[in-house]
Amino acid sequence: MAIVLHFNPLLWTRLAALAFSCVAFSVAVHGARTIPGTGDWCIFCWAFSFASTLLVILVELFGLQTKVPVSWKNLPITFACYAALLCLSASIIFPLYFLKGSMGPSTIRDYSIMAAVFSCLATIAYISEVSISKARPGEVAGYMATGPGLLKVCETFVACIIFVFVTDPVLYNDHNALKYCMAVYCICFILSAAIILLCIGECTGCLPFPFPRFLSAYAMLAVVLYLLATIIWPIFNFDPRHRGNKNRPYSCSTQLGLCSWDKGMTVAVLTGVNFILYLADLIYSTRLVFEKQEVRVAVCSK
Repeated sequence: MAIVLHFNPLLWTRLAALAFSCVAFSVAVHGARTIPGTGDWCIFCWAFSFASTLLVILVELFGLQTKVPVSWKNLPITFACYAALLCLSASIIFPLYFLKGSMGPSTIRDYSIMAAVFSCLATIAYISEVSISKARPGEVAGYMATGPGLLKVCETFVACIIFVFVTDPVLYNDHNALKYCMAVYCICFILSAAIILLCIGECTGCLPFPFPRFLSAYAMLAVVLYLLATIIWPIFNFDPRHRGNKNRPYSCSTQLGLCSWDKGMTVAVLTGVNFILYLADLIYSTRLVFEKQEVRVAVCSK
């Protein structure tokens, strides 16, 4: 089997991301004193990023793109976008938990600093890969390389973080309105993940309706649902009239990690972030539909 080597900027960027993520999790496992939970998450972020990049490089190195039963226009950039978000989250979480106020041995602190630095470098490398792979105006590319496709990745990633904060401890059982918010997070996550899988599996043509119109309709529905959730979640979590607490409890200052109030506030912020992402998705998707209609009109007029 022939090995194909094309040393272009994209390959160099992937090799850099591969090396940085490998060093980050290797150093963290070897010398940094991590704790279960938070430390495991950071190591997973780096290990997943390393494994996905290695897979992409090997497939392209051996020219197996046509033999892989997925859309190669969509899979590598999807991996790169998730890797960028994962490494970004690890670059934020790891220093907060393992470097802030660190009083341990200098060797452990040095390993932790090295892991954090290489995590930041991996984040930059993956962001660069996404930027290089992203579709340019007028360029024919897979859906995941377009603005709406990348936004879908961000939407599902933010939803996953919301699930982590909202379920440990359970923050949505006190009011039916909060259960509505949880339903919004689940429904939108499932639909966005399904769209990503359909694009990667090249199954969009199997749908009984036009895929672009479905994207626009779904984006509009998600914007409405998330707008309501963005309003409802803070009201029923922090308004004293609904047994909420608008002031951060004193016990949160002495507690290791995030307390329930902190997690509720984080969910409120992330809900607003996802609302903005879905709003941008709606604008992008609607514009794509109108552009395709204009092309059809131009063709018919000729």
